[in-house]
Amino acid sequence: MPGQHLLASLCGPRDVHLRSIEAAFPEAAIRLRGNELLIRGGEADRVGRLFEELVALLERGQELDDVTLTRVIAMVRSDERPSEVLTHQVLKSSRGRHVRPKTAGQKRYVDAIAENIITFGIGPAGTGKSWLAVAMAVQALQAKQVQRIILTRPAVEAGERLGFLPGDLMAKIDPYLRPLYDALYDMVDTEGAQKLLERQVVEVAPLAFMRGRTLNNSFIILDEAQNTTPEQMKMFLTRIGFGSKVVVTGDTTQVDVPDGRSGLHGLEKVLTGIDGLSFVHLGAADVVRHRIVADIVAAYEERGAK
Repeated sequence: MPGQHLLASLCGPRDVHLRSIEAAFPEAAIRLRGNELLIRGGEADRVGRLFEELVALLERGQELDDVTLTRVIAMVRSDERPSEVLTHQVLKSSRGRHVRPKTAGQKRYVDAIAENIITFGIGPAGTGKSWLAVAMAVQALQAKQVQRIILTRPAVEAGERLGFLPGDLMAKIDPYLRPLYDALYDMVDTEGAQKLLERQVVEVAPLAFMRGRTLNNSFIILDEAQNTTPEQMKMFLTRIGFGSKVVVTGDTTQVDVPDGRSGLHGLEKVLTGIDGLSFVHLGAADVVRHRIVADIVAAYEERGAK
């Protein structure tokens, strides 16, 4: 080990982290002597790489808790580099919090957004699709790569009726757009977000309002894209103008559009091969909500596979 100052964080209270690593790699035996870790067994090489990654994370100021350790173990098992994934900064929010990918899948997602004109992020709830997309949009706006942000989603009813909601059209649609507002407020303080909205630097609107427009120099996010029709998806993708970047997010397991005619279904086969366009698939391993959410997603994925 490079120094005693890292040992306490690395081992955890009463060596709880060491015990967790041994449980994850039952063929490896780990012994701590002074500032040396001795690893024996069939998985010694992989466990050695794990400790190298943990040390690199600690040296870069990353806190090591049970959740982070579990993610690091999963990434090392998949031959990923946690030290590159978990220290990649997308944005520093107004509250001083660093926005970073928390899984290898999320890192591939933000890299794809940075490298492509159009990125499709497809995966279950809790994988950070919309949240990271908004973070990338705010980062692009701050870097003056775009002049405005447009956040949109289809106002498809998921068991409720728009007509039963109070107010005018925009008041009725507002609950459908609320998740996008919430993500924006996470990145920018409430007062700053209101100013951006008032100056129309940030626009939040239902998908139907995109028809007939050409969107230049904009960062456009289409959320809940599984609830578009094929006609709406084509309409949206043909709105893109010069200097714009687009992120389309969706979960193909939660289609609420009538008759199941989702504009996202089968789209990858149609668009694969187009330069500047990428599809990124996220799964249960990329869920960053409560552990039980990942378990629920995995259970549904297993049932779908069967």
